[in-house]
Amino acid sequence: MARSRGGSEYVCQACAAAFPRWEGQCRSCGAWNSLVETLVAPASARRGGASRPQPEAVARPLGSLGIDRVARRRTGLDEVDRPLGGGFVPGSLLLLAGEPGIGKSTLVLQIAGQLAGAGSIGPSSPTVLYASAEESAAQLGLRAERLGLVGGPADERLRILAGTDVTAIVRRAAAESPSLLIVDSIQTVAVDGLDGPPGSVGQVREAALQLGTFAREDGVPVLLVGHVTKDGTLAGPRTLEHLVDAVLVLEGDRYGSLRLLRALKNRHGSTEEVGVMEMTAAGLAEVRDPAAAFLGSGQREAPGVAVASVLEGSRPLLVEVQVLVAPASGLGPPRRTVAGLDGNRLALLIAVLARRAGVDVSARDVYASLAGGLTAGEPALDLALALAIVASTRDQALPADLLICGEVSLLGEVRPVRGLERRLREAARLGFRRALVPADADLGGSTPGGLRTLRVGTVRHAIEVAFEADDGTSG
Repeated sequence: MARSRGGSEYVCQACAAAFPRWEGQCRSCGAWNSLVETLVAPASARRGGASRPQPEAVARPLGSLGIDRVARRRTGLDEVDRPLGGGFVPGSLLLLAGEPGIGKSTLVLQIAGQLAGAGSIGPSSPTVLYASAEESAAQLGLRAERLGLVGGPADERLRILAGTDVTAIVRRAAAESPSLLIVDSIQTVAVDGLDGPPGSVGQVREAALQLGTFAREDGVPVLLVGHVTKDGTLAGPRTLEHLVDAVLVLEGDRYGSLRLLRALKNRHGSTEEVGVMEMTAAGLAEVRDPAAAFLGSGQREAPGVAVASVLEGSRPLLVEVQVLVAPASGLGPPRRTVAGLDGNRLALLIAVLARRAGVDVSARDVYASLAGGLTAGEPALDLALALAIVASTRDQALPADLLICGEVSLLGEVRPVRGLERRLREAARLGFRRALVPADADLGGSTPGGLRTLRVGTVRHAIEVAFEADDGTSG
């Protein structure tokens, strides 16, 4: 088949059929909008200018491979190293995504400044290369001055490259061999030879392929900054997530101060760990006590407030569950509005309370949220959310020193949650004196000092114990 002018072709992402020009429907398999422009390069056009002889493929037994410990390059920010699994792996390709204004560029510039100013960088690769395709060098300099990076060790070791040409970025990075290459952002760079504008499917895919090839061949970690769409998903083709080794997402309320760095994918570490940071005038600062960061300092004795514990990786976080039950307007079905919670889970708990506990709010508006901008869908929030609904309905406050942990089933049973002992230990450290836990929870034969457990088997029993005087049954 004849190639398109400009050295590119359109490849169907469903059946891999190639066409010289874009068409709305693939003539081979019938899929709609599946043709993606792909750059066609001859084998001799690789970096270096000459074709390399390919060694013969050899299959080796698993036991003969051995384990090579890769020395990770720590960023100097513990809350960034945690979701990364300990730091950057040489030769890896990473993607950092987040909503506009959440602090992505601030975070990567801080990482670049920490690495460039650290004494751990070897003499063979002393620099960090920051390729800025969204901002000019002068604009980036103003941000660096605000972050306190100007006038320090990073002045010479942090190199700024303003441009959008991927080929030029790779050529400059190959010449300098930096400790880290940052591309901000993958949606604004372009590959010469593709007709699509920056940010199109073909451009993003081909740029990621070229940067990934450079990372693997030169052993340099490459950090890409990516955008998200209005519905919260990563912008660009879905294959972009498959091309990278790790996907990090910076979450949080852009109008609040707390930020969570979460790993959605990590080939070199766990995806359960999360970093907690706070946006300040001098950039993102690490939160030293993340367990209490989302607890807030408001009135926990107000009706409709319950304190629960969510487990993010290996660390428990205490959070306020806030619920407001209000009369319905009568102009339509009752509203169910959530922030940071699963709306389907809220509807389920409303049905369970009506059927199993005699608390019917089906004809009233229910608003529920997690304080601090945290987003969590853990089942351990079920019991706290259910009791907050009851508290708001009764206009009666729950005890301020009560921690609530448990999953609620459709039968109204309170089921155990994982890591309960760690959750209770953190609650005791923060001054909580009582904990409402499932009746068959296994605490390993020990209870944190100063904390009294109140065991409940059903949601109806939990309501009775939570709202009675301070004589609940001790576990």
